[in-house]
Amino acid sequence: MTEYDDEPVRGLPGELPEGETLLWQGSPEWRLLARSAFFTRIVGLYFAVLVALAIYNGSTSGVIATIIAGAVGIGLLMLYAWAVARTTVYTLTSRRVVLRVGVALNMCINLPLAKIGGANLRPLGPVEGDLALQLIGPHKLGYLVLWPHARPWKLGNPQPMLRALPDAAVVGERLARAVAAIAPVDRAAEAPSKSAETMPAGLQGAIA
Repeated sequence: MTEYDDEPVRGLPGELPEGETLLWQGSPEWRLLARSAFFTRIVGLYFAVLVALAIYNGSTSGVIATIIAGAVGIGLLMLYAWAVARTTVYTLTSRRVVLRVGVALNMCINLPLAKIGGANLRPLGPVEGDLALQLIGPHKLGYLVLWPHARPWKLGNPQPMLRALPDAAVVGERLARAVAAIAPVDRAAEAPSKSAETMPAGLQGAIA
């Protein structure tokens, strides 16, 4: 039995309220997460340089020790990336985005669509990428609480991030439509030439 066995709906703390529908669910792709969030390629390059220096200096023991240390370090990072991906569920409904995160201690972070003012897509491949959510108004989400599901370097105003999505472009489009669907009626009634303005500017950039 795991800590998620009693979830009434996978990735959610309870049943969906009446009128709320599930639009999408997904999890990070762990190999992509390892590269993009835990920088395994950069770490590998660092150890490769150390190995080259050890070879240049003629230190056989140094070469062996560095290779072992690099393999262990990268292995641990990849293992953690796998654990994060395995325990993470991102959910998009008609009313909110929910992040069920946490390897040792799980928690659910509810983000109402009305509080999402935009999103930034960081491509990591043809259709893969990270989707950072820009929140409207003050919030109490801390960077360390969100990490690694947080946009890098946004320490003062943390932005939740859906990490290493294998279908990031599709998720961005669905998020844009969901946010537009709950926009005020007066915005929906604007002229067709301004219809793009019913979508938050950040979301327009995310799916461009």
